[in-house]
Amino acid sequence: MAKSFEEIAQNHPCFALGLKSNKGRIHLPVSPGCNIGCRFCKRDFNDEENRPGVASSIISPDDALDAVRRALDLSPDLSVVGVAGPGDTLATGYALETFRKVRDAFPKMIKCMSTNGLLLPDKADEIIDAQIDTLTVTVNAVDPDIQEKINEFIVYQGKKYEGREAAEILIENQLKGIEKVSKAGITVKVNTVFIPEINKDHVPLVAKTVAEKGATIYNIIPLIPQHQFAWCSAPSCKDLSWVRAECEKYIKVFRHCQRCRADAIGVPGGTDISKQVYIKPVRLADTFSHG
Repeated sequence: MAKSFEEIAQNHPCFALGLKSNKGRIHLPVSPGCNIGCRFCKRDFNDEENRPGVASSIISPDDALDAVRRALDLSPDLSVVGVAGPGDTLATGYALETFRKVRDAFPKMIKCMSTNGLLLPDKADEIIDAQIDTLTVTVNAVDPDIQEKINEFIVYQGKKYEGREAAEILIENQLKGIEKVSKAGITVKVNTVFIPEINKDHVPLVAKTVAEKGATIYNIIPLIPQHQFAWCSAPSCKDLSWVRAECEKYIKVFRHCQRCRADAIGVPGGTDISKQVYIKPVRLADTFSHG
């Protein structure tokens, strides 16, 4: 059974309201593949960048379990085991396999998964069975006309979709999945990448819509101008303040996101101990695949 929001808010740094908790998390980089093509996303393997979609390497579910043990020895305050990529957690089976192992070996740890939501309705029962406590879904638009500007394509049920058709499928699955898992008692956080030139005036409607579907907390992530959106600008502090205030009319807004790597370990904003834990990572893939 998933943990309550009250317990999560006290022990999960990404769900804490008000002052940030001193609890830490371990991100397990077990998900190599992705099934959508976001124009702002540039996944990579390196040790330098501090942003989502980046890890030093991919590890196996068994190695992930060993990593949790080593991390807890070094930092007993870790309270969250998360998988946030560097690909999508549902595009391959490794994340759910990892969470089932964590469920059995570390029942007190909060289990947190991030996904783009394309396969959420299909995988909801497995997510519930794995006893995921918190699920983060990235929803950048609920209007297909806007979504198709953000997302280049999807690969769904063995077929590649592009343009408006891809946008419609993605939005429908995201909202249907959020509703299903939230009704099962899983705390849902929604991330939206704030792209001033694309979705600035649309973000409050996203917040309103996902709140109606059962999301509990909302995180607005400032765009990192890169990849196909290198021409876009990062939102200003004024724009961020405005959009957060508008979204708070509908849902609780999380304000201290650190835009973490997919293999980060420790208290967000504090010392990262990932290099001490991932000493000899096992690389499963040197490149990312879609499908």
